[in-house]
Amino acid sequence: MAEAPTITVTALCLLDDDGRLLLVRKRGTTLFMQPGGKPEPGETPEETGARELSEELGLSVGPGDLRLFGTWQGPAANEADTRLVATVFLCPLTAEPLPAAEIEEISWLDLRDAAGRPDLAPLLTDYVVPRLLGDRGPRRRQGVC
Repeated sequence: MAEAPTITVTALCLLDDDGRLLLVRKRGTTLFMQPGGKPEPGETPEETGARELSEELGLSVGPGDLRLFGTWQGPAANEADTRLVATVFLCPLTAEPLPAAEIEEISWLDLRDAAGRPDLAPLLTDYVVPRLLGDRGPRRRQGVC
């Protein structure tokens, strides 16, 4: 049995002042995901994130502005029978994002509404949103459930 093809991407978490997560939908697709994309030869994940953010949304950040949030593997959103390896960064929101390049639409996600959205990529629903909610929610004291 052949192993599923794998794509490697960088994805970015940009949160507004209300704690909403910026999502994009690429032209010709139905699922919303985080901005980001595939690396060009020789790029680090941070360099990929900074470049993709500029190309897709007209936002300018340096690779050093990104903070590692996690690396996850799962099904690719828009490519059947393909595995995704995503390095995810927290990224400052430096200006108003404007859709460009292959971005058809942007949306702001209230993290508490993610479970009711069937139009979200698996990376978001399986890993990113739960981690963001855990990081932003009340902390449990040791020994207290």
